[in-house]
Amino acid sequence: MNGSGRYLILALVSISTVVLDQLSKVQIMQSMRLHESIPIIPEFFSLTYIRNPGAAFGLLASSGHAFRLVFFGLTSLFALGLLGMIFFRLREDDWVGQLSIAGILGGAVGNLLDRVRFGEVIDFLDFYINGYHWPAFNVADAAISVGVFFLVLHFALDKKEPHAEPVLQQDR
Repeated sequence: MNGSGRYLILALVSISTVVLDQLSKVQIMQSMRLHESIPIIPEFFSLTYIRNPGAAFGLLASSGHAFRLVFFGLTSLFALGLLGMIFFRLREDDWVGQLSIAGILGGAVGNLLDRVRFGEVIDFLDFYINGYHWPAFNVADAAISVGVFFLVLHFALDKKEPHAEPVLQQDR
């Protein structure tokens, strides 16, 4: 596949991730009250509408709004730059790496849109066993987590071709 077709597919993955993330959050905000929880699988999974002003797992949630805005803005720019650097260093036929990056990028943009619009991220997927809850998350968080998992696994299992030693010509 040529370069433009490849970029189109990867852009569609990222854009689809952002759209699915944002549509699911709109649905939750329109159909549920803040902190409302609807059990889907008893003792395991609920839809629970929460807003997370902090980072993953609520980190920095008690920091001031201005600090969070600057911090998340700078870390988002850094992460996008890093993703771009990794993406452009991948081989053109490295679909696992490229799709992983496309998912991470879509998730990052989805959460960044929440931070810009609301100053916090909308979370609603709530997994738990008895009283032990995994922190609630959203479609963007899932795309980031799955993308990072597959990217790390891919890099860990990627077999690099050993560099061949140059053959020295002997004068005869």
